[in-house]
Amino acid sequence: MPPTRRRDARPPQTGPGEKEVLLGFLDYLRAAVIAKTQGVPEPQIRTPGVASGTNLLGLVKHLTHVERHWLLGHPVTDWEATFRPDPNESAEQIVLAYRETTARANEVIAAHTDLASAGPRPGGKRGSAPSLRWTLTHMIEETGRHAGHADILRELIDGATGR
Repeated sequence: MPPTRRRDARPPQTGPGEKEVLLGFLDYLRAAVIAKTQGVPEPQIRTPGVASGTNLLGLVKHLTHVERHWLLGHPVTDWEATFRPDPNESAEQIVLAYRETTARANEVIAAHTDLASAGPRPGGKRGSAPSLRWTLTHMIEETGRHAGHADILRELIDGATGR
């Protein structure tokens, strides 16, 4: 079967405000990551595609932990472990956890009225959390980087390209 080529999705339409633009692009990237998992069977969805061990399901699991840390305030003690799906976790469970986490994160974002205010992540060494603006920008960067990884991994699995 020839590889599939999806049409690339255009950048999102967003509202006029800064928060709407940032959240619109974050949601766009989140959807791109999930789309890369669609139709990928076991064991390919969790099979490493590169020497580092990176795999599609691991990227989704990692991004779930990233969202929980930065937007829901959950601590992470071992970032490397967040890339490794447990053999007992199904792909559906991991994708659902990501969807549920991003929905909760969006509720937290919606509750903030000032992007300059401290984001949800507990303070670090200096005792203060980064601003919500910084947090959203970081989430766009992190999710975008891993969406690119997912693009490559999916193409390596079955030749599928596009968003």
